[in-house]
Parts: sequence; structure tokens; C-alpha cells
Amino acid sequence: MNIDVFFDAAMFATTFTTLIVILDPPGTIPVFLGLTARLNRAEQRRAALQATAVSISVILIFAVLGQQILHLLQISMEALQLSGGVLLFLVAMELLMGQDSGEPDTGDARVNVALVPLGTPLLAGPGSIVAVMVSVAQARSSLAGWVAVIVAVVIAHIVMWAAMRFSLELSRFLGPGGIMLLTKISGLLLAAIATQLVMTAVFIFIKSAHF
Repeated sequence: MNIDVFFDAAMFATTFTTLIVILDPPGTIPVFLGLTARLNRAEQRRAALQATAVSISVILIFAVLGQQILHLLQISMEALQLSGGVLLFLVAMELLMGQDSGEPDTGDARVNVALVPLGTPLLAGPGSIVAVMVSVAQARSSLAGWVAVIVAVVIAHIVMWAAMRFSLELSRFLGPGGIMLLTKISGLLLAAIATQLVMTAVFIFIKSAHF
């Protein structure tokens, strides 16, 4: 039995890599520790699980309903892919240039930071949502492609949960320099992925244009 019929390995690799570099587990560690500083260890673990659950739920909702939203707004897949590539490139530049928006302010100490801003928009933000929607659009109606995208989303979030769950230990192990190095590498990979998305969309536009 050919496994490619049920699982698209190439789609999985692309979606998983894109999500990981967007979610940026090393870069999330200091943000998570800052937002949950007033919580004890048990509450931090609970916050990590809640944030992961919120993020994966939001992203999967857009993965399932994204095509209907595009159809309703009369947006083509190529337009989404081009705009998504530009958006991801901007995220990559923030990672490479070391821009930091700082610790998000919830505005209220009673707000559950695991839901906002950790779950969304830090994890389930515009970059990760657009990346998954582009992957789903590329998968089209292929069962193997859909399975690959969903598995990639789940595994990427398991990695994010582990990074937040063991954030204190990882922060001590990697140190500021290690976290910065991994963040820069993630930015470089994301820039390459974004460029490929833009180039592919432009070529499709040119090929389908009628002069």
C-alpha cells in the first residue's frame, strides 16, 4: 500500500517547518516567562496547556473554514499566497532585525494571559493562520494533503507546549545567546519560505494572465 495516498510528506514538511519558524519556540520562552511571572509552577503549566489549546483551536477553525471565507470575499488562492508571503516576510524581518514589541499588555491583571495574549495573537496570530490557510489551499481536496496539514499543526503545537512547559529549564540551558541564535536561524528560514510563496504566486498570476 502506497502511504502517499494517505499522507503527503512534502506538504507536512513545508507546513510544519513554516509553523515552527513562525511560532518561534525559543523566542516564545522569555515572553511566556514574563507574562506568567506572577503564577506558580503549577499555574504556569496550566497556562501552557491552555494557550496551546486556544491556538490550535483557532488555527484549525481557519483551516476548515478558510476556503469558504476566501470564496465569500472573492479572494483567489494566488492572492492569499502572495499576501501571505509578504506577511511572513515581514515577520521574518522582525526576527532577523531583532525587533521586539515588548511584553504585551493585557490591560487587566485578572485577564487569563493563557487565552490573551498567549493563545492569540502570539501563537495563533496572522502569520500562523495565513500559513495554514495557504497550505490548505495548496492541498486542495487531497486527503493526503489535509492529513499532512492537520498533523503538522498538531505536532507544531506539541513542540510549542513543550517549550512553554519547560520554559524555565530551557531558558537556563540555552541562555540569552542561544535563544537569540535560534531566533535568527528561524528568521532566515522563514524569509526563504516567504520568498518562495511570493515567487510561486507571481508565476501563477503571469501564467494565467491573458494579454
